Amino acid sequence: MTTKKKPKVYITRKLPDAVETRMRELFDAELNIDDTPRTRAELVEAVQSADVLVPTVTDRIDAALIEEAGPQMKLIASFSNGTDHIDVEAAARRGITVTNTPNVLTEDTADMTMALILAVPRRLAEGARVLTDKPGEWAGWSPTWMLGRRIHGKRIGIVGMGRIGTAVARRAKAFGLSIHYHNRKRVSLTTEDELEATYWDSLDQMLARVDIVSVNCPSTPATFHLISARRLALLQPTSYIVNTARGDVIDETALIKILREGKIAGAGLDVFENEPAVNPKLVKLANEGKVVLLPHMSSATLESRIDMGDKVIINIRAFIDGHRPPNRVLPFR
Repeated sequence: MTTKKKPKVYITRKLPDAVETRMRELFDAELNIDDTPRTRAELVEAVQSADVLVPTVTDRIDAALIEEAGPQMKLIASFSNGTDHIDVEAAARRGITVTNTPNVLTEDTADMTMALILAVPRRLAEGARVLTDKPGEWAGWSPTWMLGRRIHGKRIGIVGMGRIGTAVARRAKAFGLSIHYHNRKRVSLTTEDELEATYWDSLDQMLARVDIVSVNCPSTPATFHLISARRLALLQPTSYIVNTARGDVIDETALIKILREGKIAGAGLDVFENEPAVNPKLVKLANEGKVVLLPHMSSATLESRIDMGDKVIINIRAFIDGHRPPNRVLPFR
């Protein structure tokens, strides 16, 4: 009796132990135990020898890398919701299937978005630094010290009313915010009624009328610098902007300029245009209390990472069994 050979699966980053253990049980899996980001040369070697590549958002799987793939490489099972780090069209031309891990990050990302919506107007990071940077110097409560802005009763404008945007809207409504949104297409009337949401087909008009902007759309060619210098200039001086989507949706240089000039009240960013590099000017603004910065951690819960790993495994198993993977990603049109 012959034993079916396990497919060789190359995993670019350290994953939760439970996921890695299951990977080793099912596949000939090469792990990244110390979580050192793979070099370009290592990725080339991987696509030339492995049957399946499991990259993350930190890996650039571009057309040039895909052209290096050997004939055995037939699946890129990304450990990510977004696939903007992968040239899906180039993969399709080579007959390589691409999958992702959708619908498992919604609640965690929405939680962190709401945390930033609270943190920026209420100056949470500044307040924490008072106690940690200069311990013992806090003189106690004062009626006019560390004043922020109330969010209850304000208007939030959600850019991208998909699963995450809708989850943000539900949380924001519970905090007493009035829901406004812009999306490629209008959500169902049932959802609008539930959220008491106002739809704007013009992003420009919405931005000019809301107090808080939450960016929750995916990164695509159409959304690159969607929040441009011109659109940032539409915001009110008392408004805030929060981004937990992708850094390149906002023109970061323009955002820095408008923050430095005090033309908006503040920003909360979990993503950056040139990750993992963070613009030093943003760090300076954070030290001045004008922006709250987080290191791309909106989806960083153990539960979400295990759920993502489960989806990767399901996609791989479906593919090697000759079935269409449930989370196949088609080229963007």
